[in-house]
Amino acid sequence: MLKNYPIVPYIPAKDVARARKFYEGKVGLVPREEVAGGVVYECGNDSWIFLYPSAGAGTSKASQAFWQVKDLEAEVAELRARGVVFEEYDMPGLKTVNGIATAGGSKAAWFKDSEGNILAVIQTLSQNL
Repeated sequence: MLKNYPIVPYIPAKDVARARKFYEGKVGLVPREEVAGGVVYECGNDSWIFLYPSAGAGTSKASQAFWQVKDLEAEVAELRARGVVFEEYDMPGLKTVNGIATAGGSKAAWFKDSEGNILAVIQTLSQNL
């Protein structure tokens, strides 16, 4: 059953070279290997993402993936220092303040990569994880 296997987020890129500069230079990811015109990046706890060439990059209006972090403010500050720009939202049920929203037992901040994909960093406030 699939519940026994890891799941790997695909992150589409119209321009893989440009996206690599963003993920490596601004997000701080280190490439593990190049595969099929894309690149695999290792993240924490034996997880990884696959950045791949796609004309459909940036077309989703929803988040592609998120990183679960322990200290959201510290991560946001570090990413900002590297040049990442966080989104501001003001809609029913969700309002960011300085790029960060708090709701439903979590804090979250969203940013777009060089390809227009929406990604997030999230800190769970409860100890139930």
